Amino acid sequence: MENTFHVPTVAELMAKGQTPDLLFWVGCAGSFDERAQRITKDICKILNHVGLNYAILGTEESCTGDPAKRAGNEFLFQMQAMMNIEILNGYEIKKIVTACPHCFNTLKNEYPELGGTFEVIHHTQLIQDLIDQGKLRPDDGHVFKGKKITYHDPCYLGRANEVYEAPRKVLESLDAQLSELKRCRSNGLCCGAGGAQMFKEPEPGNKDVNIERIEDVIESKSEIVAAACPFCMTMLSDGVKIKEKEQEIQVLDIAEITARANKL
Repeated sequence: MENTFHVPTVAELMAKGQTPDLLFWVGCAGSFDERAQRITKDICKILNHVGLNYAILGTEESCTGDPAKRAGNEFLFQMQAMMNIEILNGYEIKKIVTACPHCFNTLKNEYPELGGTFEVIHHTQLIQDLIDQGKLRPDDGHVFKGKKITYHDPCYLGRANEVYEAPRKVLESLDAQLSELKRCRSNGLCCGAGGAQMFKEPEPGNKDVNIERIEDVIESKSEIVAAACPFCMTMLSDGVKIKEKEQEIQVLDIAEITARANKL
C-alpha cells in the first residue's frame, strides 16, 4: 500500500506559528496535468523522506505568468506576477524549489525587477544536493541498474539557466549505462513546447519538433529518456506514442527515477 502523508500549506504552518525552510512551487502542470501530478507526488515523497521542513501555497498559488509573457501578453504576466509576489513576500518566503523550468526561470530571473527576490532552485539541483549530503542513496537492487538511460535538456533549465550538471549527476549515482543525445547541453534541441507553443497547434512545417527530438532518442538506443520539465514530459511521451515505441522507451522525470531508485 502506498504510504500517505500530509503536505502542509504555508497558511497552515503560519497558523501554528511555524515557517517553512523551503516552499515547493508546484506549478500549473504539476497541479492539473495527470502525468505531471505523479512527478509532484514523487518530489513530496523525496522531501518527506529526507525530513525537509517544506510547504506549498495550495490554492494561493497561481500561474507564474510564463505562458502569458511568452505569448506576448506582458500586461497579464505582470498582473499574475505581482499577485504571486505579494503572497510570497507576505509569507516572507526566502527559498523556492520547483519542478518546472518555466516557473524556475520566471521566479528566478523575471520576478526580481517586480519586487520578488527569492533563492530559486530546480528540483534536480535539490536532489543532487541531497545525494551529495548522503541523504539519498539508491537501493542496492534498484530497477535502473545497467539500464540504458539518456537525458533531454529542457531549454529553460539548460540553455537559459545553464543547469547542465545537476540532473546528470543524479543519473550518475544509478550505476546505469548513460549516453548523451547528439544534440545536448548548450546545443540541446527544444521539445517543441516552449514559448507558449504548448497551448497551440503546431505551425506549418514538414515535421513536428517533438518527433525530431524523439528520433534523437531512438538513435541513442536508450531504454529510458530522463526529463526534468512537465512540458518536455508531455512532448516526449507524445513522440514515443506516435513512433509506437511505448514498449521500448520509457519517459521518466528525474524525481520519479530518484524515488524509484531509493524505493520511496
